[in-house]
Amino acid sequence: MTRRLLLALSVLGLALSAARADDWPQWLGPKRDAVWRESGILEKFPKDGPKLRWKAPVGYGYAGPAVAAGRVYVTDWVPNEGVKIPSNPFSSPALAGTERVHCLDDKTGKTVWTHDYPCSYQVSYAGGPRTTPLIAGGKVYTLGTMGDLLCLDDKDGKPVWARNLMKDYSAPAQTWGFSASPLLDGDKLICLVGGDAVVVAFHKDTGKEIWRGPAVKDAGYCPPVIYSVGGKRQLIIWHPSAVNGLDPETGKVFWSVPFAVKASLTVPMPRLDGDRLFLTSFYNGPLMLKLDADGKTPEIVWKGKSNSEQSRLTDGLHSIMPTPIIKDGHIYGVCSYGQLRCLKEDTGERVWETFAATTGKEERWGNAFLVEQDGRFFLFNEQGDLILARLTPKGYDEVSRARLLEPTNTMAGPKGRQVVWVHPAFANRSVYVRNDKEIVCYSLAAE
Repeated sequence: MTRRLLLALSVLGLALSAARADDWPQWLGPKRDAVWRESGILEKFPKDGPKLRWKAPVGYGYAGPAVAAGRVYVTDWVPNEGVKIPSNPFSSPALAGTERVHCLDDKTGKTVWTHDYPCSYQVSYAGGPRTTPLIAGGKVYTLGTMGDLLCLDDKDGKPVWARNLMKDYSAPAQTWGFSASPLLDGDKLICLVGGDAVVVAFHKDTGKEIWRGPAVKDAGYCPPVIYSVGGKRQLIIWHPSAVNGLDPETGKVFWSVPFAVKASLTVPMPRLDGDRLFLTSFYNGPLMLKLDADGKTPEIVWKGKSNSEQSRLTDGLHSIMPTPIIKDGHIYGVCSYGQLRCLKEDTGERVWETFAATTGKEERWGNAFLVEQDGRFFLFNEQGDLILARLTPKGYDEVSRARLLEPTNTMAGPKGRQVVWVHPAFANRSVYVRNDKEIVCYSLAAE
């Protein structure tokens, strides 16, 4: 083999590596941080929008998809014949139906297998499962609205083990259903529970309990996350009474900072930047902590002063669902009435805000999910639009926008505003997202 050929093969290998595809196997991506690390992504959308790769029918669901090893996983719920979801989203009658886990082929969208089980809902906003599937080690882990924790074989969808968190831990039915996407750490599948234990670590292969955290009846909705500070790993569990740091290996509580949250709305996942941990809630606003490398009680760096979600009264970031992103000393996130806001990380001071990325005007619970990619941002909003934008302290700079699918959920308040409240997945230089009728996949590859 000649030197020239060897050089050519080396260059080709580097090019393929630089443009490699990637998976999105869990909540917020491979590293659970809302960063899409693939290259070879388009700079702006074509005039007619990105190319549709495929679409497939699904039922009701708030759960975003996961993508791994050439397959796409999504969960949904189908009401029994004659069962109707109430027009008042806050009512919670018993609704008989079936939860389902679908495995689709990533090339075609065709069904590989489906696993289903009876599941009657008795929650507000009864529009399907909430948590993103987690794919690892040949297994699929899902958590349903009523606490059905499943481990399935990813080849054929057959059950490996199953638990029901309400039955096994006397956990109360969450007002809005079990919504915290599980976390895998080594052999431990870590889940927010409530009742007898605010959090439980299950063995990923057997479902047997490894450890449990303190008994806290109301666990809230915040996905667990592990951060390292000064080399010390801390499992962050935020429930409606306090934010806590636990030992991921034992569940022992390192520290706890009281943070009472109205209506149990601990939803957006806390974000770490250096040794600073940022939290945001709908009514009670933001909280910035400085974590200690030895696991001692953090100090409060700053805290929002408003306990109101009303647009004119919010003084920081009052997020209802979207997890914020911290970049270059600034926090970007969506506030209570759809304001995309930029805050100074050091002080919480507001730098700018805009409604352009969400609803175009002030709307209670206005929503968009943020994902960073190569220094810019993809935002998927409740209208079904995918937006490519640059977010800097200077402002919101929209580069491109495309409608991916139509909003179908009518539970966003008394006016029946139609929304799609689903976090997308980004993998294989494509975007995957669903509403209550279909899941779609569009190519975002550069030409």
